[in-house]
Amino acid sequence: MRAVSRAARFITLEGGEGAGKSTQARRLADALCALGVPVLRTREPGGAPGAEQLRALLLSGEVNWAAPAETLLHFAARAEHVAKAIRPALEAGMWVVCDRYYDSTMAYQGWGQHADRPMIAALSEMIGLHPDLTFVLDVSPDVAARRLAGRGGGTDRYERQDPGFHARVRAGFRAIAAAAPARCRLVDADVNEDAVADAILSAVRRQLLG
Repeated sequence: MRAVSRAARFITLEGGEGAGKSTQARRLADALCALGVPVLRTREPGGAPGAEQLRALLLSGEVNWAAPAETLLHFAARAEHVAKAIRPALEAGMWVVCDRYYDSTMAYQGWGQHADRPMIAALSEMIGLHPDLTFVLDVSPDVAARRLAGRGGGTDRYERQDPGFHARVRAGFRAIAAAAPARCRLVDADVNEDAVADAILSAVRRQLLG
């Protein structure tokens, strides 16, 4: 396996439903491109053809997966995504901005669905690729509900989960951020989109762009 270019950086955005991850991933990628940084913007589950097929299975709600099976499906999609998209981009010297990564599996399956957290941690190590910087977008339940209601259209199976599930997921993300302060930045996502984008780009400039 080729070494990842020292110029490459891997940034992930995490958080519960309605936190604004996709919007902030797009804004960060656009800002980096404007600075002349080559960027791949991607997402999980998904980001590669096989992983996108698994995404459809996971989000459709057609199957009520057992928590261990659901965890393994997320990691199968992740392994494909890393092999086919993330690692090749990093090896080419690109920066990667990813909407969700393994912290989401720990929060959603480990905390939200009570799956085996040590197993999730071990599988994350097995993937063998860790972000340089992770932004955990923390959103309150009221704000998240208002944003989801304003989207229109259908909802996926995670968005349809009960409030207790979403509370556990939020607690999980906050615990993850607290346990990894060198990698994770907890961002108040209740504020407006521009303020969140400014906070994220400032942290990237400070920690990764020097």
